[in-house]
Amino acid sequence: MMRGPLARYVATLNGLERKGRRRELVPHDGVDFTSNDYLRLANSTRIRSAIADALERGVAVGSGGSRLLRGNHPEHEALEAEAAIFFGTERALYFSSGYAANAALFSTLPQRGDLIVHDALIHASAHEGIAASRAEAVAARHNDADAFEEVIVSWRMKGGTGHPWIAVESLYSMDGDRAPLKELVELADRYDGFLVIDEAHATGVFGPHGRGLAAGMEGRDNIILLHTCGKALGVSGALVGANQVVCDYLVNRARGFIYSTAPSPLMAAAVREALRILAEEPERRAKFEQLWTFANAQLTVALGFEGSGSQILPILIGDNSRTMRIAACMREAGFDIRAIRPPTVPEGTARLRIAITLNVDRSAILRMFDALATVFCAEAA
Repeated sequence: MMRGPLARYVATLNGLERKGRRRELVPHDGVDFTSNDYLRLANSTRIRSAIADALERGVAVGSGGSRLLRGNHPEHEALEAEAAIFFGTERALYFSSGYAANAALFSTLPQRGDLIVHDALIHASAHEGIAASRAEAVAARHNDADAFEEVIVSWRMKGGTGHPWIAVESLYSMDGDRAPLKELVELADRYDGFLVIDEAHATGVFGPHGRGLAAGMEGRDNIILLHTCGKALGVSGALVGANQVVCDYLVNRARGFIYSTAPSPLMAAAVREALRILAEEPERRAKFEQLWTFANAQLTVALGFEGSGSQILPILIGDNSRTMRIAACMREAGFDIRAIRPPTVPEGTARLRIAITLNVDRSAILRMFDALATVFCAEAA
């Protein structure tokens, strides 16, 4: 038994091992059914060329400081101006990641006396910001607008006088289902509240020009949008879209923005090009929609599971160890599919998360489901 200052960490790791929850880094190998590179832009020649052109123009690799010091580069400002126009918001702010943006939003904007009512399955990054907030926080049943309203009404009846903050993902990262955005906007209006919509897995995929599932709701004073740049856009960072007052407040009060070194100006140039690709190459999204629609249908044919109606296809298994075995068998068969276990997902809902991207075609999808059906049969024997 190890003794000394490392013993408690070893004990925790051993406990995770016993529960089938210990994580490790696994190199990517095999056909891609796990990444979020939905539109195959991570290796785009256009984005490569945009970065090369930026280097030729003298754009620095690093920012050299926070945005409020010398790190505010013209590329950041150009991206934010273009993103605000593209996504239909009054202003946009560029963060280093979606995690950083969510943590900054929820730790900064809701005030003491406010209420944050969040979907039970919202991103871990939102939970990080909520934990640091001065506002009260309550989880609501997943994708149940009535449950959100019940929480707000109960809070008001107990004397809550601040503003409610409704926090959701437009497309959920582990289930692939959609939030009832129309009903939630109505709730925010009815109770003088705000609605924060994390478009991480919808940006680039849904809506006109890939503007997301909240397209058409932008520009309202009580709606704040988060568009990550490391998924369908193929690069990195995140854009918060909101009105001028909210963005100014984040610049002045969000510690994660104030005290972080600014993102690479080269990445800002890359995101600008990714947005242009969305606008100029609609055939990518059209082809992609056909592909994930096909995959949803094949999931039902091969395994009898109902599809999610999006590019994210969860296959719930339940048992952690069995989920890990099946994922390992699929990787041995040449398909990169990962197991998702608690606490990333609720207890008893360990699953395979199959992500459809333009890195595969119909033939690869058919081969993958055929292999998966074989593995399931072997597991059941």
